[in-house]
Amino acid sequence: MSDIVIREVTQNVWTFSRPFTLLGFAPVGGRSTAIKLQSGDVWILASTPLTDETKQKLADLGDVKYIIAGNAFHYLFVKDYKEAYPNAKVIGPEDLPKKKKLEFTLDGEYSAANPDAKFGYEDEIIGCHFTGFANRDIAFLHKPSRTVIAADLLFNNPPHEQYSKSTESPKSLLFSGLIPTGLSMRLFLMAKQDNKAEMIRDAKTVASWDFDRYIPCHGDVIETGASAAWRSAWRNYLA
Repeated sequence: MSDIVIREVTQNVWTFSRPFTLLGFAPVGGRSTAIKLQSGDVWILASTPLTDETKQKLADLGDVKYIIAGNAFHYLFVKDYKEAYPNAKVIGPEDLPKKKKLEFTLDGEYSAANPDAKFGYEDEIIGCHFTGFANRDIAFLHKPSRTVIAADLLFNNPPHEQYSKSTESPKSLLFSGLIPTGLSMRLFLMAKQDNKAEMIRDAKTVASWDFDRYIPCHGDVIETGASAAWRSAWRNYLA
């Protein structure tokens, strides 16, 4: 039986959730998120394998036009998506081309030098590049559904949905405490801080957005109350 959970979280927003164990012992889960744009094209933050089930659902949704690498580490499956959808544009943080084993090229970059770069989907989806965060994450707001999508900026563990088809437990002593209201989450963010002023700037940008739902790559979807969850996790940068 397949371990992937595919569901429509809200209209035109689909998630692809599966088990993922960090460092071989910490269950954090993995998730890709696809959005069907008003044009009929598909935007996807690609962070899980391109399985046959994933391909079928994407084919049902429309033509994949944008493939997103959510940060400088969530790119391992992007090559497979680009090979499957050669006409799609690959978008990611400027740090990605520095990776020695990168097997694809970016068609567009979120960069510190050009923070207002546009890629064609901004009528529906806007991004905020966290240049002061070590993983160089990009937070995305899907305006029609008031949903924020990001890789490592917020966890919501244990990852129950991502392990719901697995015989493994989603719980771990180390990472289960990574929840928006937990001390571990705040300590994690501080450990990832490269530039505090930039972290403050970008945390405030996301806090200013109108959103109620948050889809993380790791942990359960925050179905409602996500703006408050963000403010709790990032309180050290929002004072």
